[in-house]
Amino acid sequence: MFDIGFFELLLIGIVGLLVLGPERLPRAARTAGLWVGRIKRSVSTMQREITSQLEAEELRQKLAEQQKKLDENVNQARRGVEKHFEIDKKEDSGAPPSTAGDATPVDESTRAGEPAPSAPADASPAPPSSSPADKDSASR
Repeated sequence: MFDIGFFELLLIGIVGLLVLGPERLPRAARTAGLWVGRIKRSVSTMQREITSQLEAEELRQKLAEQQKKLDENVNQARRGVEKHFEIDKKEDSGAPPSTAGDATPVDESTRAGEPAPSAPADASPAPPSSSPADKDSASR
């Protein structure tokens, strides 16, 4: 901080002895030493606070960068999943609807895990479908 050598200290001591005298010089030197100690402690405390603030700011910046990368990865994964489901929808809409044993078409809501709509109460049940193997045995 200050570059004070031996000769500067000797000069300050001689001037202090001449100005203050031998009775008040020790008390003045002690008071000056206390003030210098307080100033040094204050400066070191401020340096520690500044250093900790700089480190905290660096951590915040790194955290923000990591959060940005994570958000980008999540968005990329979401786009990939959405693209996959769009391809599946296009493939499903181009294919003829599959038929079950009762000839009821399957819609998208049934594939998504929702229950199939129930038939109206006044509707008559559909006749059982006959397979080609039944027709062959009946013709013989």
